[in-house]
Amino acid sequence: MQVIAGSARRIQLKTLPGDHTRPTSNQIKETLFNILQPIVQGCRFLDLFAGSGGIAIEALSRGARAAVLVDNSRQACAVIRDNLERTHLADRAVLLQTDAAAAVRRLSAKDEPFDIIFLDPPYDAGLETAVLPLLADSPLVTPDTLIILETRAEREIPGLDGWGLAVTREKKYKSNKHMFLQLKETTP
Repeated sequence: MQVIAGSARRIQLKTLPGDHTRPTSNQIKETLFNILQPIVQGCRFLDLFAGSGGIAIEALSRGARAAVLVDNSRQACAVIRDNLERTHLADRAVLLQTDAAAAVRRLSAKDEPFDIIFLDPPYDAGLETAVLPLLADSPLVTPDTLIILETRAEREIPGLDGWGLAVTREKKYKSNKHMFLQLKETTP
């Protein structure tokens, strides 16, 4: 796995050993960032369930102003720290070793919204159903915030409407997909 574009282009990233994480393939990452290109420059980026940090590092490499990376694994955080150092992007990143729900609560206290929030939780664990409602009800998300959820291609997320979130786009790959979510527009 490597950084595809930007200031850290072609730098190889470490990944976690074993099959507990699924680093996003370079091809899928490139497709995702082609979609995000108009908004990634200068954005604030939140990567929940960061794994090796590859998605947030790609955003930083492509000009994101700042990124917060969250993972509850000590081993994942060690890999992320190493990857941030090897790409020389650590000065624009904050790493939190905690679970995603606790991170959302902690970051909400600062009242600093994000432009892009990326979630790639372990498949079939249902963690997105705990985190998405928290995000939708937090000051981290504005009507302009883009939330991206990576999940299995066939997975549907019940409750989005009730949480005030709408799917604005879906990009399907062979076995997974990216769901692009935003706050639903409310009429006065």
